[in-house]
Order: sequence, then C-alpha cells, then structure tokens
Amino acid sequence: MKKMMLALVGLVAVASLAACGNAQGTSIKKIQDKGTLTLAVSPDYPPFEYQTIKNGKNTVVGIDIDLANAIAKKLNVKLKISTMDFNNVLTTLSQGKADLAISGISATTDRKKTFDFSNVYYDATNEIVVKKSELAKYTNLSDFKGAKLAAQKGSTQEKAVTSQITGSTLVSLAATGDEINEVKGGMVNGAVLEDMIAKSYVSANPDLAIAQVKIPNLKSNPGMAVAITKGSSALQSKINSVIKSLQSSGELEQIIQKNYAESQKVK
Repeated sequence: MKKMMLALVGLVAVASLAACGNAQGTSIKKIQDKGTLTLAVSPDYPPFEYQTIKNGKNTVVGIDIDLANAIAKKLNVKLKISTMDFNNVLTTLSQGKADLAISGISATTDRKKTFDFSNVYYDATNEIVVKKSELAKYTNLSDFKGAKLAAQKGSTQEKAVTSQITGSTLVSLAATGDEINEVKGGMVNGAVLEDMIAKSYVSANPDLAIAQVKIPNLKSNPGMAVAITKGSSALQSKINSVIKSLQSSGELEQIIQKNYAESQKVK
C-alpha cells in the first residue's frame, strides 16, 4: 500500500502524543456535539484523493473522500477535510487535530502499536512507472540494479524499494506528483506506486508506462484502512459497519470505479 511506517523517532514522538492527548480515544459523542468529522488527508494520490475544480472551486475528491462522507453520514455530521503532506497525516491524527485519517494508509504492525484501524477497504500491489521509451530495458527486478527509484516519504513503497529491489537507490519525495515529474525529467529511472495510482498517472502521461515486472507484496503490507486514535472502539465499530455495508452492497466497488474513471479526466 501507499504508506509505510514512519521513521523510528517519528513513531516514538507520535506514540507519546497519542498517549498524552488521546488516552480515551476519539468519542463519537464529541464528534456529534461539534457537528463535524475532521479528516486528515494528503490529496495527491488519484483516484483515492486528489484535487480538482468543481463548480469553479478547488475541491478534494476521490475514493477515500467518498468513504469519509459515508462515515460522516452514518454519524449524522458534516465532513471537514484537512489537507497536508502525507508525512504529517498520522501526526495530525495523534495530536487530536483530526478525528480520523483516510489517505491510502496501510495498517502495518508498527502503526497498530500507536493507532487503531478499521477493517481493510482496499488491497493493492505495487508497480514501477518508467519512461515508455525505456520500457524494454526493464523485464526483471534485477534490471533496476543501479537505478534510482522514487517513492513517497513515509510510504510502504519506500520499504519496497529498499527491501525488494536489490541494488537500487531510494529517492524519497514528498508527493506522488513529484515522483512522476522526476521520472519524466530523467532525474530517477522509475517511481514505485500502487497499481491503481500507477495506472492513473500513466493514463494521463502517454510518455510513461508500467514496467512489466512483479513486485511481491510485503507481509507487512496488509491493505488500506481507516486510522483512528487508540481506544476509539465505538468509532471503529461504526466505521467497520459502513465499510461492510458498502462492500456487501457493491457500492464500494462502484465508488472505486467511478473515481478511477473521473481521475482520468484530470490532466
């Protein structure tokens, strides 16, 4: 999945913040009393979350936004979106500045030490986006030995590069758009992205392609889930009920396909 464990120091700091500020977890009553559900999100990951112009206004849209709206509706409150770099999403949640985080986040073992998570709502594999003109060079992971590969800071893709693509050099960047620009500009040889995000960028950039190589899923890469503060069992139950309902009705798959199609229109 998109997102990897934070650096050790960052995890310790986040754990301390969570322990001090959210010992009792996030209360549904508190959310309902204020009338808003605050979402921490990094809107640079189409089709899960990205920015587009709607009715003349810059708007954050995507699969994760639709899911957050469904959760807000279940709680009978309005959704408030707080945007930031991905590296700050979980920190913002731990500081109590957001009620939940939905931003293509993997519920890794390390993160579960600090946060609670919903059930998984999406599974994905990783792909490597390269220049189409260089596609023939890459038919095996070993072909990336000596190559520079971009991955988003704080993501599971960073770990995929360092632990699965032997001999390559990791280049950590703040946003997925930065990764794509570095590939197009020749500063890196490829960008490691989740499958749907890779397809989205390749569709919008005809000079790019997905390398025909297989990156095995990491055991520590359990799928995308909603992050909440420790001890938020009632909120976790509500979120899980929303996910289960959307999955069983087929609406979640419709949301995924709809947002993927719409993200292709954004060039």
